[in-house]
Amino acid sequence: MSINGIEAIAGFTPLAAPVVQAPAPAAPAVQGADFGSLVLDGIERLEGLQDSADGLAVRAATGTLPNIHDYTLAAAEAETATKLTVAVRNKAIEAFSEIMRMQVG
Repeated sequence: MSINGIEAIAGFTPLAAPVVQAPAPAAPAVQGADFGSLVLDGIERLEGLQDSADGLAVRAATGTLPNIHDYTLAAAEAETATKLTVAVRNKAIEAFSEIMRMQVG
């Protein structure tokens, strides 16, 4: 196909159709812990923090804890971990709900 005026330009070559190449093979998946294992591990660690804080609370209440700040730190750590876990759970539920609202097709 020729367009008037363009063929007169020296060195002009018409645009060729692009060549589509096959996609490169996917890289092998990295083996690691699956999502469920990570969630269970996180919950178990949270439970450990809460149990530790509860044990220190009992010791503080009975007077056998020499440094009350040990309990304060453990309680703050358990509270922060609980808030983080709840926030992650809420985001996961929100993402799941959003996926369920998506229309296929």
